[in-house]
Amino acid sequence: MTVDLQDLERRALEALAAAQNAEALDAWRVAYLGKKGELTLAVRGVGQLPAEERPAYGKVANEVKDRLEAAYSARLEALKQEELERALRAAQVDVTLPGRRPQLGRLHPATQTLRAIYAIFARMGFQVFRSREVETDQYNFELLNMPPHHPARDMWDTFYVNEQVVLRTHTSPGQIHAMRAHCPAPIRVILPGKCYRYEQVTMRHEMQFHQVEGLAVGRNITMADLKGTMVHFARQMFGEERRLRFRCSYFPFTEPSVEVDMDCIMCKGAGCRMCKQTGWLEIAGAGMVHPVVLRNGGYDPAVVAGFAFGMGVERIAILKHGIDDIRYFHGNDLRFVQQFA
Repeated sequence: MTVDLQDLERRALEALAAAQNAEALDAWRVAYLGKKGELTLAVRGVGQLPAEERPAYGKVANEVKDRLEAAYSARLEALKQEELERALRAAQVDVTLPGRRPQLGRLHPATQTLRAIYAIFARMGFQVFRSREVETDQYNFELLNMPPHHPARDMWDTFYVNEQVVLRTHTSPGQIHAMRAHCPAPIRVILPGKCYRYEQVTMRHEMQFHQVEGLAVGRNITMADLKGTMVHFARQMFGEERRLRFRCSYFPFTEPSVEVDMDCIMCKGAGCRMCKQTGWLEIAGAGMVHPVVLRNGGYDPAVVAGFAFGMGVERIAILKHGIDDIRYFHGNDLRFVQQFA
């Protein structure tokens, strides 16, 4: 029987060497190692041998099986390598062709809008002043003329870290930081950054957004300076044909206070869904710095005056590009970002 197994092994190895593709190799596996293969049937025949011959026969059969399985694995790997080499030879590469350009990332539309705002105000002599996002209640409210229990605090839905620390609800606290950093020198700064409010997220409201605060302090500053600054900004950002109007409003840290509206960029003032049929779109809140705020910043309101304004960056981007839902800005949808080259 030992001779029969050796002959079977010799024939199997010869047939294995002749297999030139995956189909032939699989047919060989079925013919010799499958459930009805020659080696499998030979092993099952051990029960027909005398008891004293079975151990030797079984040992030889297992050795033959191990060698055939190892040869099969080696042949399978060799065939895979041969197929790979044939595929590489068939796919000829012209090394003189230009390479494929990697896909470049894009700036987020909020970042693009921020940079455009920086550039416009830089040309008007404003510097960028950074302030912190985590503020004390004192800077976020009290020094801006909103003492505890002041009803104006209801205008801001606040995230409280603890009783005295908040996530800033607006960039206006930066006014105090900027004034205290520059006093008694004149100031002309913008203060960009993120703000946070405990609000329900809708197509018009987000709990996290960007603002740009503007502040100018010095002698002989009037409301006319504020109006000229806002008109110039709007025409630089949205086009020279833009018209503005100023409506009386209320903010605790400015007096007088105004809302700045621009004629609707979509309908050119005729009335549409974006402007709620009014023909006007709000772009900023502004006003003359309140004397209490000037005093808290270290300035004498009897000697100097100032104006301030605040605008939402995402709102400016919405108006400039006709975006109809603020949630797109934080939706992580590349299809939205890729529209803004």
